Order: sequence, then C-alpha cells, then structure tokens
Amino acid sequence: MSVAHTSTVDTPAGPFTAIVAPDGAVLASGWTADLALLTPQIHVSLMPSEITARPDLGDVTKAAIAYHEGDLTAIDTIPVRQKSGPFLQHAWDVLRTVKAGEPVTYSEYAELSGRPAAIRAAASACARNSAALFVPCHRVIRLGGTMGGFRWGLDLKRWLLAHEG
Repeated sequence: MSVAHTSTVDTPAGPFTAIVAPDGAVLASGWTADLALLTPQIHVSLMPSEITARPDLGDVTKAAIAYHEGDLTAIDTIPVRQKSGPFLQHAWDVLRTVKAGEPVTYSEYAELSGRPAAIRAAASACARNSAALFVPCHRVIRLGGTMGGFRWGLDLKRWLLAHEG
C-alpha cells in the first residue's frame, strides 16, 4: 500500500500514539507507546506497507495535545479511516457526534446508530474502534453510569470522562 507515519506524545493521561496515512487520516491511535498494540487494529485492506516514526504528525499531534490540555473539540475535524461492514462504519461516524461531557449509554448509542435493539453490535463498534480519542468510544457507558469496557483501561476511561466533565 503506502508508507504511514507514527508519533507518540506525552499527555497527562500517558503516552498517546497515532498512526496516520499519507493523506493525514488516522488509521489507529491510543494511549500507548507500543506500536505493536495499535497495528493489529488496522483493517488489513488499510495496512500500510511501512510505518515510519516522525516527531510530529501535524494536525493530528496538535489536536491530541490540545485535547489533553482542555480543548475538547480539537479532535473533531481530524480525518479517520477505518473499515468494516456498513453498520460499524455508520456506528463509528455516529460516535464522532457524541459530544464531550455528554456520554451516552450503550443502548442510547445503539438507538443513535439506527438499530435500538442492537446493543451488542454498538458495544462491538466501540471494541473494534481503532482510532481511540478521534472516534471517542470512551463516551459510551453502561446503564447506571458504570464504565463498561475500554481497550486502554477503565482508569483511563474514568480520567477521560472526568477531563470532559
């Protein structure tokens, strides 16, 4: 395919790494400095032939830093590229409309995604999201306000929700 780039920045929540396609779209991201934890999340059809490190990824790096410093909307316009079936593609787009400080339950997320009975499918969209932060799956919680799952750990999910609160 092509050469993608990666960069890790230190944030108050821990190291944050992104892998970005040549056109600037985020292919994978999360709170880790270990690239091996991110690359398996990239769909095989989007997998770059090579990933090279850069100190900075331009708008993606700026947005990640700004978000962690308190500009909660800095991530909203960053392009993301993920691939799956029609429901997951749509569900990921819907996640990008959930506003900071206004988390939704898995059942509300399923309803927003157009399939109110598909609560497990909505949870699967969160679990299979490769572009954490930019597709804010941390904003989906269980009924009653408990955290549910999060690839990067429940302590981090709590931190992110408190940061956005």
